[in-house]
Amino acid sequence: MTLVATTLRFDRLDLSNETLLHLYQHLLRPRLIEEKMLILLRQGKVSKWFSGIGQEAISVGSTLALEPDEYILPLHRNLGVFTGREVPLGRLFAQWQGKRTGFTKGRDRSFHFGSNEHHIVGMISHLGPQLAVAGGIALADVLDKNPKVTLTYSGDGGASEGDFHEALNVAAVWQLPVIFVIENNGYGLSTPSNEQFRFNSFVDKGPAYGMEAVQVDGNNVLEVYRTVKRLAEDLRHNPRPVLIEALTFRMRGHEEASGTKYVPQSLMEEWAQKDPVENYEKWLIEEGILTETAKHSIRETIKAAIEAGLQEADAVSMPTADIEEEIADMYAPAAPELKVESYKVRFDGAGADQLSTPNSQPLTATKELRFIDAIQEGLRQSMERYPELVLMGQDIADYGGVFKITEGFVAQFGKARVRNTPLCESAIVGAGLGLSIKGKKSMVEMQFADFVTCGFNQIVNNLAKSHYRWGQNADVVVRMPTGAGSAAGPFHSQSNEAWFTHVPGLKVVYPSNPHDAKGLLCAAFEDPNPVMYFEHKMLYRSLSGPVPEVYYTTPIGKAALAAEGDELSIITYGMGVHWALQVCKELKVSADILDLRTLLPWDQDAVRRTVKKNGRVLVLHEDTLTGGIGGEIAAWIGENCFEHLDAPVRRVASLDTAIPFAPPLEAAFLPQQRLREQVEALRNY
Repeated sequence: MTLVATTLRFDRLDLSNETLLHLYQHLLRPRLIEEKMLILLRQGKVSKWFSGIGQEAISVGSTLALEPDEYILPLHRNLGVFTGREVPLGRLFAQWQGKRTGFTKGRDRSFHFGSNEHHIVGMISHLGPQLAVAGGIALADVLDKNPKVTLTYSGDGGASEGDFHEALNVAAVWQLPVIFVIENNGYGLSTPSNEQFRFNSFVDKGPAYGMEAVQVDGNNVLEVYRTVKRLAEDLRHNPRPVLIEALTFRMRGHEEASGTKYVPQSLMEEWAQKDPVENYEKWLIEEGILTETAKHSIRETIKAAIEAGLQEADAVSMPTADIEEEIADMYAPAAPELKVESYKVRFDGAGADQLSTPNSQPLTATKELRFIDAIQEGLRQSMERYPELVLMGQDIADYGGVFKITEGFVAQFGKARVRNTPLCESAIVGAGLGLSIKGKKSMVEMQFADFVTCGFNQIVNNLAKSHYRWGQNADVVVRMPTGAGSAAGPFHSQSNEAWFTHVPGLKVVYPSNPHDAKGLLCAAFEDPNPVMYFEHKMLYRSLSGPVPEVYYTTPIGKAALAAEGDELSIITYGMGVHWALQVCKELKVSADILDLRTLLPWDQDAVRRTVKKNGRVLVLHEDTLTGGIGGEIAAWIGENCFEHLDAPVRRVASLDTAIPFAPPLEAAFLPQQRLREQVEALRNY
């Protein structure tokens, strides 16, 4: 599709002079800021700039059409959102310069930030994920019966991403009051529309998702303003998503370094005649609404504010790195809360000892639960404890999930809080972040841990980095049914925990027994940070143990001894704990078996203690050997505990292959036999 510029026609209808001039001032402000920024870019005072010149009417018209406390999720070229929400220019300029007084403390640039004070959630570079976050914010409003709308932008290029499809689909299925604005400027960087899609207009997409779609002249601020205002007023009382296609054109490159040589000159000239600022200003003067004197005064006032903001930002020095603060800010601090903790876990039928309630009374009431039932009980008690907690996942409502963990939850908590989702892992994880922005907790169940790949970007780039970038925690638990042993093949059996232990900002827990399955899940919901909760499918119905009946937590970041011995130490987690117990029993080996329980952050003090005690160490996990967390632990032991070692640290893991289907092949893939050999070798070293 080739965009064709048409003559701008403004119609004031019932808009007052005050409103018309208000729109003008807000339309002019981002233009004058941009003109200044382009000068600073050439002077090297700004590192990069994505110009929105030619597209200002979309941001300004849509922002001013909403209520100030309704969330907007902008992109690169939506400066008018920030100025429309009166973000202080000094902070905005400091943000672009990487100064500490910016919104990200110098940790991110451009519009990659949010401000809850201004009800803005900035983008990440992947473009599409914020559409799903908008859905989560809108979902929170629906759950709270709060008559608000959320507005989010996408470019025509970004609309090719899978996140676009997923977000629109979920919003339509759940009837979420989201306005999806597509800024169709004819190019995705340099790629023209006819190489991006094969339809005539984005309004064709709306009915396919079951939503209304309208097209507006994106250079006409009055048309954008009226359309968004009309739809927003309707959506507040009749929640549903709407798609708006705003036809426009950017008069500069995708970013300044890329230029515009790929754009035909005739097209540039045609759209230059349709400049949204110049045309609106000319019309206001022709209508007698704006005088030349007032025009000059408004411009000078805005320029003075820009200069004052720049002076404020320039006065701030570049940030000095504080390593402790940098590391600490990856995570939101946990609110102080009385916890019930387990200090030692046994697997001999005696259960966990040294347990107490918040009032320091011993826990005596336990019941024998299967691993899967302990997860279910932890989930249920957390739902009772946190009314703001929302569960989301495929088939988790009436069906109870493929493993039946949420069976009966709909009857107790209702479908608003126990939500079946489309097969849209990315959109659902993104919705979890949106719920967090509105102060809610969420759980996302991956039907199998293998399927998390479809939501990987949201987890590692949105959830994990949000607090570090702009102070917004992601209070999301992602449940991950994991592990091999059922001959389910390469796509239902992977151990993929190491993908996430490499990502600062996430926490990763992996229980090995019913007591910790419940306690770690409850702790994950208490923690304000994103937690990946791995649960081994082969333990679901094969392992039982005593579990306290009351609500309690197992501390995240603390390991526990599953067995104690003085010949060697096996450091492991999950199913590895049971393999180690079995092998040591068969070989009559006296060993410390340290159950890590948490893989990020893992318990270095506990590892140091057992290494110092026994001097012979084996690290075991079900994950493949190369790149597994065992390599990190072994390296740490070599660097920090070398003087205590009596033998080289050994690693035992699954083969560096995909997981095969046939049982004999799967048995060879898994590490049990190699574990026996290595335990013998280590004992005899």
